[in-house]
Amino acid sequence: MKSEYDLSSMKSGKNPYASKLKKRVTIRMRGDVIEYFRSMSNDTGIPYQSLINLYLGDCAAHHRKIDLRWLPAAGKRPRPPHKTRG
Repeated sequence: MKSEYDLSSMKSGKNPYASKLKKRVTIRMRGDVIEYFRSMSNDTGIPYQSLINLYLGDCAAHHRKIDLRWLPAAGKRPRPPHKTRG
């Protein structure tokens, strides 16, 4: 192995795998959610978009399911579960 290599004649090119790594999406998020990840970003030094991606990736990897049971607002009766046709 050489101690030095001459890379001046090497041609650069686009990474052929870059487009497969991440996809650009637009998503609407509540301000408090963004602020939570921005605060965590300040603590860790990791960009908040990366933290959101890491968190969602962890959820997907562990097949976590969201609890969609909503608590009724104060003073309101709970609504019955949605019935599906079948």
